[in-house]
Amino acid sequence: MFVPKAFRLDDRQQIAEVVRRYDFGLLVTAPAGVPQATHLPFAFDPDPGPDSGPEGTLWAHMARANPQWHDFAALAEAGGEALTIFQGPHSYVSPAWYGGGPPTVPTWNYVAVHAYGLPEIIDDPAEVRALLERLVSVPESEMDKPWTTAGLEERFMTSMMRGVVAFKIPLTRLEAKAKLSQNKTPAQLAAATTVLEDAQEPLARETGQWMRAALDRLGREETAGDDGGGEVS
Repeated sequence: MFVPKAFRLDDRQQIAEVVRRYDFGLLVTAPAGVPQATHLPFAFDPDPGPDSGPEGTLWAHMARANPQWHDFAALAEAGGEALTIFQGPHSYVSPAWYGGGPPTVPTWNYVAVHAYGLPEIIDDPAEVRALLERLVSVPESEMDKPWTTAGLEERFMTSMMRGVVAFKIPLTRLEAKAKLSQNKTPAQLAAATTVLEDAQEPLARETGQWMRAALDRLGREETAGDDGGGEVS
């Protein structure tokens, strides 16, 4: 992913927030030059550890009938990696929203995270069951009466588990981008932010919220730079 310095997102907490909030990711593999992609819900552990990658670990499962999981062994043999893409909030930005100032053109603001690592299949039935429970518990936690697998017959659950391939991806690197008009003047950024914060479309409003945070950060950096010798972080 092309990430100009102005749009680079380095804060690990913010990156984890994007992956967890927009956890329906796109897994892309291409060990022989032929790309395959599957849309999947993911769980994310951001902390590195002995059984994790230096950038944390993703967890997911796909249908056993999906041929993409066969790419995992081919990637390992070739020394390659898979790419998982998480799309955060995004919105069109009209030049009219910037008000005055330097000339502008239409653009699209967005937040995205690209995660790289080699998928590893999980075979242990207990680990597979725990992963399935975890993936269910996140969306169900928002329900008035959360559903669980506790009421399912064990034979049925075992049969369902045979139909999926569970896996984890220890992450070797993360690329994160928050393109939020930071390259415009503060006045232009503030004007466009106000428009998007008042938008009807939820993703546009969320983009406006990210822009507001970027605007606040720029304000703090300017204040630090005007203190008679302080450095901008």
